[in-house]
Amino acid sequence: MIKFRHIQNFYLHRQELHSMGKPSRVNQSVSSDFLLLGLSEQPGEQPLLFGIFLGMYLVTVVGNLLIILVISSDAHLHTPMYFFLANLSLTDACFTSASVPKMLANIYTQSQAISYSGCLTQLYFLLMFGGLDNCLLAVMAYDRYVAICQPLHYSTAMSPQLCALMLFTCWVLTNCPALMHTLLLTRVAFCAHTAIPHFYCDPSALLKLACSDTHINELMIITLGLVFLAVPLTLIIFSYVCISWAVLGIPSPGGRWKAFSTCGSHLTVVLLFYGSLMGVYLLPPSTHSTERESRAAVLYMIVIPMLNPFIYSLRNRDMKEAMGKLFGGGKAVFLL
Repeated sequence: MIKFRHIQNFYLHRQELHSMGKPSRVNQSVSSDFLLLGLSEQPGEQPLLFGIFLGMYLVTVVGNLLIILVISSDAHLHTPMYFFLANLSLTDACFTSASVPKMLANIYTQSQAISYSGCLTQLYFLLMFGGLDNCLLAVMAYDRYVAICQPLHYSTAMSPQLCALMLFTCWVLTNCPALMHTLLLTRVAFCAHTAIPHFYCDPSALLKLACSDTHINELMIITLGLVFLAVPLTLIIFSYVCISWAVLGIPSPGGRWKAFSTCGSHLTVVLLFYGSLMGVYLLPPSTHSTERESRAAVLYMIVIPMLNPFIYSLRNRDMKEAMGKLFGGGKAVFLL
């Protein structure tokens, strides 16, 4: 097991406190660091983890930026569906960038430290971009609902002005609660035990380190769950219920398949994203474990953003054709 200097200092300090018989309470605004314990402390696994997550991060960033480039360069893709897809790709790249670079830096430098301000900054961006991801998935479901269930009203219901307004609303709805939760954490006093058993600053793990009252912070987490998870998921389910009802009313099997195939990529991403969240956070507390939560976090924070460009490209002929034009006469289609 790797014994970093920060861990050694932490345990020595803890032993001194126990010998004094006094509880430890430290205002973290004065203290400098938290410790991110990461995914593994086995020395032999560190080079492998660094290589795997560096490769996944590069694929995520390049893939999502490529989606944005393709959509912006092809006039045929300047539609509401691809407008929100481009913003989803940007959000995915930012969401992953909020945690993975710090994890890679810690592995490379063999340090587990993250500063107090760095931890809160990371937490803010994770909450904001994670919430924005949920909201954009809900808006994209609404786009498919209007396109299939109310096609005659699509041009007015999804006008450029309304699309911009919906995007702005998503940013406001995610930024305000994330900022409020982060500011509320600055009022919390943390104990000397500052080790976080994750590769990122998890809000629930942070509150477990608190020595002061955290009822307001816990209430804020519930509010964030409603705003970022429950409401978007409810809208997505409602949209797909209406879509399914409308598709089943189409007499031709070919027509039904054509209508529903336009939702295939989005539905795949929704199932992967929310499935990974529910697989952990909706299970009984007795089944929770740090290892299970870390695996789920890797899935919805790293793996799914990496897969999104492939999901939206492999199943989309328009994206393939646009990428072929961008890279010259279809020569780059083999990348998909």
